[in-house]
Amino acid sequence: MRPGKTRFAPSPTGFIHLGNARTALFNRLAGERFLLRIEDTDRERCRAEYVAAIIEDLQWLGIDWDEGPRSAEADDYFQSRRQAIYDRYYTRLEQAGSAYPCFCSPEELAQIRARQRAAGQPPRYPGTCARLSPEEVEARLARGLKPTLRFRVPPGRQIAFDDLIRGPQAFRSDDIGDFIIRRADGTPAFLFCNAVDDALMAVTHVLRGEDHLANTPRQLLILEALRLTPPRYGHLPLILGEDGAPLSKRNGSRSIRELRQQGYLPLAVVNLLARLGHHYREEALLTLAELSEGFDLAAIGKSPARFDPQQLDHWQKQAVHAADDATLWDWLDEATRALIPASCRSEFLSLVRSNCLFPKEARRWAEILFGDAGAPDPEARRVLEQTPAEFFQAALETARRHPEDYQAFVAELKRLAGVKGKRLFQPLRAALSGRLDGPELERLYRLPGPGRVQTRLAQWITHQC
Repeated sequence: MRPGKTRFAPSPTGFIHLGNARTALFNRLAGERFLLRIEDTDRERCRAEYVAAIIEDLQWLGIDWDEGPRSAEADDYFQSRRQAIYDRYYTRLEQAGSAYPCFCSPEELAQIRARQRAAGQPPRYPGTCARLSPEEVEARLARGLKPTLRFRVPPGRQIAFDDLIRGPQAFRSDDIGDFIIRRADGTPAFLFCNAVDDALMAVTHVLRGEDHLANTPRQLLILEALRLTPPRYGHLPLILGEDGAPLSKRNGSRSIRELRQQGYLPLAVVNLLARLGHHYREEALLTLAELSEGFDLAAIGKSPARFDPQQLDHWQKQAVHAADDATLWDWLDEATRALIPASCRSEFLSLVRSNCLFPKEARRWAEILFGDAGAPDPEARRVLEQTPAEFFQAALETARRHPEDYQAFVAELKRLAGVKGKRLFQPLRAALSGRLDGPELERLYRLPGPGRVQTRLAQWITHQC
């Protein structure tokens, strides 16, 4: 049975990168319903332009959502606009004795942690403010002190849950320590609002990074104290770079925005992401619907996944090859489209499918075929300079007799020049495109048109470009 409702809950503090996008994709593929929520309680770092970028990047990837904001106007799905809801639950916890104000300063907490580490103890809050009397609390408030709010962790408990990926997990409450659920400025801490919103929004399953594993017992305690139903949690393995270190800017991580700008197609990106830590039986390029149909929580590995840029390029090649004409035409930049005659559009796009990974490569072929090919590259120049001028004279005369018939042109030139194979085709390719690689020679002959073909052959009769 597929999970009922999953979610993606990013903080708009920057552009989403590969790790964020994989989390969003896995949750979209796994659930019957998918929720987008914006966790924007960090007043200093969250920015409206990043909210717009998140929405745009997810839509570009094809990751749509059943619930959540389509713009910056959907109040219910922005945590910064749900403070009144959180305040009610804070009050409930305080009245039940499950939370208390903490007046310890950041400096005092840093000193406590330093002493604990020096003694070989794990850092945890020692409960300094947990035993303050109501009178002591009031006295501190009267002095203008701004407390945080801490959750009172019950002692002697074992918090156990079945991780969707890692299996049975258990944590001792005595190792956790009372933790902050509301900051001194009154805004909710991630642990609190993230858990409360999942419950209130009826999220049934949460797939998130393994760096959140230690948060799970804390959130389960919060929801238990509030008598709210928790989701089931699954913690995804890390994504590593080629060097074996966690994926970062230094070793290859890129934002979805950067991948778009570089010309990657969304289907290439999602096919790579869907296989980072998840196994599909089908190795071919899959649509989002096919990726969803084949997605299985049991096929998510426990070991870190490794990001390989060559694999991304492999899926890019597959996606370009599979794209229809409309998709490829939109993918090309405006300057490239302007070079391509309407009558040649379909055939040029067919050429792109077989020869290009990115729009800049298509741009170069458009310039070669329909504009000024420019100087040949070194290898092509070497071939051109080693080919007798008589070859190009024969080629020019033959091209004039067969301006539209490539097969007749090749057959006659082979007879007149007395050459075949590389000695025939390499000089022609070099003269027509300035390169020794690329599309079929027939396309290099037909697409530019007779005038341009004959001009390029003629300029090499005297070995002058």
